Formats: sequence, structure tokens, C-alpha cells
Amino acid sequence: MMVVSMAIPAQAVNLKYALITPAWNEEKHLEELIRSVSDQTVLPVRWVVVSDGSTDRTDEIVRSAASRFPWIILLRLERDPERHFAGKAHAVNAGYASLKGVVFDLVGNLDADMTLPPDFYEFLISRFKAIPNLGVAGAPFVEDTGNPGSHSHAFSNLDHVSGACQLFRRRCFEHIGGYRPIKGGGIDWVAVTTARMLGWTTRTFVERTCVHHRTMGTADRSPVKARFRHGQEDYYVGNHPLWEVARSFFQMKNQPFIVGGLSLLSGYVFAWVSGKLNPIPSELRVFHRREQMKRLYKAFQFMKRPQA
Repeated sequence: MMVVSMAIPAQAVNLKYALITPAWNEEKHLEELIRSVSDQTVLPVRWVVVSDGSTDRTDEIVRSAASRFPWIILLRLERDPERHFAGKAHAVNAGYASLKGVVFDLVGNLDADMTLPPDFYEFLISRFKAIPNLGVAGAPFVEDTGNPGSHSHAFSNLDHVSGACQLFRRRCFEHIGGYRPIKGGGIDWVAVTTARMLGWTTRTFVERTCVHHRTMGTADRSPVKARFRHGQEDYYVGNHPLWEVARSFFQMKNQPFIVGGLSLLSGYVFAWVSGKLNPIPSELRVFHRREQMKRLYKAFQFMKRPQA
């Protein structure tokens, strides 16, 4: 695997950033995340860990870290008895509101089960410095910590930024109105796509990679059920049916292989036939489907090219 080296401009560190981490019963991974952030070559001016009704040692771990690092703050919220994805939006928005009076240029949402390389934020800050219209940035993550080099970006949409670790320009975050509390999920996707619809550049930079210590969506369900849920989310955010079929076939190469791809497509179809109201604004769905059709057309044209 070729390693891409990119010099980081010294002046990039002039941009200050704050972080927000929603955390619900995250004692298993939280200490490792705290070490990861405290080892950053450029530290945040403030890191708000929002404990969303945690009943394990999450609060204790954060308080201990805050005694060593004054830029770490614990914000305790009482959890809604009904578990849904809107909880993350409420937690991030509450964390953002608590930053009133803090001077910063960038704000990041960081999941509690991540590990970052030491220069992760220094590198992303350099990208914001180099690209004035960059509104949201991030890096790809791997879930197999034993073989991070196996991750491929060949079929990834690098205009999207994973919700596990998103860094926003503050003006962009306020322009999109923060995270929208959508119970069915897709809040991270809505934020990034809305930013792009409003004219901001959004980008995943593959020069850095972070590690996610839990398969996405499996905090309280099996991988197959998580794929079914992802399929439902795909419908809610307005994925084009042709796109979803192609996406489901592509997912069959990843564990749990064919079952996972079929579960993804089943979730999409189930949400479609259930007749539930779509919470995504119509103009955003139209914008999203137009982007998807352009990508499918490019992929189709690429497959039609004669092989050398």
C-alpha cells in the first residue's frame, strides 16, 4: 500500500477547534479515546463529552480525565426512555450550545469508540486552511484493527464524511442549523449533504485513517439487523431505488456477505412499503438522487470502457 505524504503548513494551527462526543455507556472504549485525543499534536480548546444518561463508569472516566486536562468538560443529560437516533442530534446540539463564549473556528463530532492517529486534527486543520470553502472534513475509518491496510476507497464517495468523526467549519455548522433530530437515523448524512447542497465543499481525505472499534450500527443489534436498519435509513434519506440495488450487491462482498446485502435491500423495501412519512426535505432528496445518478452513470461508463 502506497503511503501518501503531505506536508502540514505551520500556519494551519492558527485555526482552533472544539470537539463534542455523545456517550451512552461507553466505558469500554472511552479511556482509549481520551488517550488518543490527549496525544494529538494540536489539542482542542474544549472537548465536551455529553453523557446521555449513562449508567456505567462513563461519567467517572470523564471526570477523572477532566481533572488532568482542563479542556475536557462533562455534560450530563437525562436520557429519553425511548432509544432512537435523534438522541445523538440532541446530545451534539446540547454540547454545541455549551460552547457559547469559547473561541473556536472548527467543531467536530467524535464518536466515543474511535482511535485517532496523533496528527489527525493537525492534518484536517491544514485542509481547512488550504480550502477556504471546505465545510465538513474527515477521514475514512477501518473496523479491522488487525489489518487497517486492507481498507479500499476505490468505490467510496469521498464527498461524503462518515458520521463517526466529522469536523465542521463553525460557519458551516451554523449555516446548516446543526444536526437535525431524526428518529429514523441519517442525521450525520443529512448534515453533510445539506452542507453540500448549500454550496460548501465536503471531503473525506484518505491520507489519514482512524479506527472504529465497533461495527457501525451494532451497539445494540447484530450485524444483519444493523444492515436492515441501514437499509431503512437509506430509504429515509431518499436513496434512489437503482442506487440501493447497486449498493446492496456491492455490500455482498463484505461480512456477513450475501446475507448482509440482502438484509440491506430488505430494510429499504420494508421502509418503502410501510408507507412511513419521509422526514427528509424534498429539495434535499432531489439533490441527493441527482448526485447518485451522476455517480451511477460514471460507473456505468467506466465499465463500458474496453479493457487494455
